[in-house]
Amino acid sequence: MKIKTVKKSYDEVMSIKLPKHKKPRRPPIILRTLINLISIVDLWRAKFKYEGSLPKKSEGPCLYLMNHSSFIDMQIAHKIMFPRPFSIVCGYDALVGKGWLMRWLGCIPTRKFISDLQLLKDMKHAIKNGVNVLMYPEAGYSLDGTATAIPKLGKLANLLGVPVVMIKTEGAFLRDPLYNELRLRRVPVSAKVDTIISKEDLALDTEELDRRIDLAFTFDNFAWQRDNKIEIDTPFLAEGLERTLYLCPHCGTEGFMKSDGCKLKCDACGKSYTMDKLGQLSADDGETEFAHIPDWFRWEREKVKEELVSGTYSFDIPVKIMIMNDFKALYEVGTGRLSHTPEGFHLTGCDGKLNFSQKALSSHTINADYYWYEMGDIIGLGDNHALYYLFPDQGVPVAKVRLAAEELYKLHQDREFHLQHCKECDHPIHTECTARMVKLH
Repeated sequence: MKIKTVKKSYDEVMSIKLPKHKKPRRPPIILRTLINLISIVDLWRAKFKYEGSLPKKSEGPCLYLMNHSSFIDMQIAHKIMFPRPFSIVCGYDALVGKGWLMRWLGCIPTRKFISDLQLLKDMKHAIKNGVNVLMYPEAGYSLDGTATAIPKLGKLANLLGVPVVMIKTEGAFLRDPLYNELRLRRVPVSAKVDTIISKEDLALDTEELDRRIDLAFTFDNFAWQRDNKIEIDTPFLAEGLERTLYLCPHCGTEGFMKSDGCKLKCDACGKSYTMDKLGQLSADDGETEFAHIPDWFRWEREKVKEELVSGTYSFDIPVKIMIMNDFKALYEVGTGRLSHTPEGFHLTGCDGKLNFSQKALSSHTINADYYWYEMGDIIGLGDNHALYYLFPDQGVPVAKVRLAAEELYKLHQDREFHLQHCKECDHPIHTECTARMVKLH
């Protein structure tokens, strides 16, 4: 899938008026039926099936949560929930060039990872009109087949006052993983439907509601593949995997991992790995440091955390800049530089006209995607005035930037908590105190 792009100057783009807010529509039954008919072939090819049941219609609309793995997720949701009407919470980019259609589908657009009080109002409006709300809390595809960081949603469930239902897919990620540039493989796809918070459960404290939702978002696609002996026989199994596994566990060099077919190799030390039909890795020579891909990715997270705590983390790169502030197009405005420090992100460019900062505590994660709309890997930032989509040079590990943003958020939260107990915390990340906090995770 592609997105409409237009070249404009920075001044022209920033003079564009922001789109007027529109309340979410109730999607008509004829459109819902059409989507179900269109989805039949894809779901049949994926041998899709699901278990579990939806709450009774008499219980009223619900908040549906779903893990996000690939484009087939929307088809799965329509299959499971048909003929019940529902509105999908989606990113602004989903409406570019096709806003009228997405509006008719009942979509509720929001800016990813940015505080949006209007989103809550729109969700309440949909529910008041008897329309279910579907939300992908991860707000992006998984990078390693496990759950992406999600915000705390217990309070949202309380505010909406409706049951919360989880739709968890299995196999959808493996069918066309993001790192593999969404090339289809033959993998059976299934889903489980479960009410994780009933109306009666809404009386529980927010911490318990958060715990239930977090537990529902616990999964591992590569473990599922291995344990169920799901063989994937394709010649491009590992291609693009260096986007996620960017750090060599043998020599510790970053950015020199390369893939070809079913092979992953470090050009710095020469060590190579082969990915088998069950999604597991094995070293072609010597020790296999990580056979399981999510284990490798978790190790990279720990390494990023170590860099942050020691003060050695640095990120300052040239980027191509695109801006979105309406639903007509994504605007290419020029180039600039993006830096990431313990304080957060700083973006400059467009001949000195662009100067944007985003604090580390502004969000629990950032928008970092591979092969975004078939254009390239991106880092997404922004606020309520504009969204910035930044394209670094090929090979820059955007996955590391996302990991660093998530770990910085945790560290800053811990610092806020213990500031009153430490007189030495005059730096955004006080090494000694932060090291103590890290051990608590």
